[in-house]
Amino acid sequence: MSNYVFIRSDGSEVPVVIESRRGARNIILRPKTCPECEIHISKPFLVAESRAIKFLESKRKWIEKIFAAAPEKCAVRDGDEIEFLDRRVRLQHCPNTRSNELVMLDNGTWILRVGGGADMFERRVRDVIKAELLKSIKEIIKSTPREFWPARIALRDTTSRWGSCSSTGTMSFSWRLAFAPMAVMRYVVIHELAHKKHMDHSPAFWRQVSELYGFGVERAKRWLNQNGASLHRYF
Repeated sequence: MSNYVFIRSDGSEVPVVIESRRGARNIILRPKTCPECEIHISKPFLVAESRAIKFLESKRKWIEKIFAAAPEKCAVRDGDEIEFLDRRVRLQHCPNTRSNELVMLDNGTWILRVGGGADMFERRVRDVIKAELLKSIKEIIKSTPREFWPARIALRDTTSRWGSCSSTGTMSFSWRLAFAPMAVMRYVVIHELAHKKHMDHSPAFWRQVSELYGFGVERAKRWLNQNGASLHRYF
């Protein structure tokens, strides 16, 4: 593993981490905007690091665009209201309890009661959001024919991809999809499920997406293209 620095056009420095992986076939760039700005590069073991840096520079405009689009981070605190999975939830710190509890009151208000110390507040809120997202993803998957079901589901924190499907059947999703409208989050899940039959973006693939998703697929896709950066505003 080696470390370099990527100098942005505004003069700010972004750490670059290069990893050599046996079996890798291509150089892959992974820009990260949270919790800190970083660029991770994975390369085949025999590829020189200088070649990886040259490849990074060839993608400068794309990298700059990702960092420029990243929203300013918003901290979450006791008493805040945030929206995830189409719910507006008030956060309540309960330091004398150890557990976390997401409940809907009789008046329809959602409250997330978070236990533990103040230094653990954000991490515990994040953990609950991830758990709720995973449940929703599983429900969407179960609504489709079994032939589209993945072998495994994983949640990631990526900036350049909302989801991915490997040839082994593992599907990964950005946990920040929890902050998107449910219809948009469902679109990403359906998109990856369609890759079980079509590992490309051919016309046949898009027909499969439309068939699985139903009415509104283009609207969901358009929303994500236009508003995706906003899903990174927390944490």
